[in-house]
Amino acid sequence: MAASDPEKLMIKADKLTKLSLTRWSADWKSAIGLYEQAANGFRLAKNYEKAKAAFEKASRGQEMLSSPWDAAKHMESAAALAKELSNWSEVAEFYRRASELYIECGRSQPASDALAKGARVLEDTAPDEAIRLYIDACEILEEDGKEQMAFDLYRAATSVYIKLEKYDDAATFLLRLGLAADKCNATHSQCKAYLSAIIVYLYANDFKQAEKCYNDCCQIDAFFSSDQNRCASKLFSAYTDGDVEEIKRVAQSSTVKNLDHMIIRLAKKLPTGEVSALKAEHEEALDEDDLT
Repeated sequence: MAASDPEKLMIKADKLTKLSLTRWSADWKSAIGLYEQAANGFRLAKNYEKAKAAFEKASRGQEMLSSPWDAAKHMESAAALAKELSNWSEVAEFYRRASELYIECGRSQPASDALAKGARVLEDTAPDEAIRLYIDACEILEEDGKEQMAFDLYRAATSVYIKLEKYDDAATFLLRLGLAADKCNATHSQCKAYLSAIIVYLYANDFKQAEKCYNDCCQIDAFFSSDQNRCASKLFSAYTDGDVEEIKRVAQSSTVKNLDHMIIRLAKKLPTGEVSALKAEHEEALDEDDLT
């Protein structure tokens, strides 16, 4: 066999890591180089299973040499190969391990990025795990005071929730985005997130929760004086008037069209329920007010 044969390289590397009568300490530095060569050789030959195993061993070697950054890089390579093999549980496991190794380096951004990579891979095949990865990725940045770097992750998680028809969770995550935006003084993003949450509740035909969300958001000065508040107010007026055409008009206004695509798609389908009952309830409430 040629010296560059990846199988031979793996055997040679494994020997360097095993102790014997003639080797009292493992030569991880030399072994890592051989594992890396073997991994690249296997990958070139499209033998992804063996390439993955080689990168795992190279990562382990870097850990033994107290090089968590390089260990994380190799673990990400192993995760990418797990994706090629459709081994979704290993995709999550390896990206999580890579993230932990980046944390050891004190690097929150690549740690979060590793989890986000795993989440994007798993959105269609394992959406619940994708959401967990997105949430953990957000939390890493939040703990490091880098909320603004997590905005796209909040949106990505929200999108998966919407695909799963978990509208309460989607709205809750949008409110979490609004809170993060508030901490960064990103007022425009904050107000867009609050209007988006209200639209999600309306799409889910949960008018009472949408109204509660709106009233809570109006306690925040930035939202109270915003275009997004004016848009939400018009929506609620149209709903309580039972005016379907006005709901559709407001839902396709420029303010809504400036929201994320996933929210625009929901808004285009408003109203999703019967609004005449809301009008009757509203008129009944007004009558009661007149009597008092």
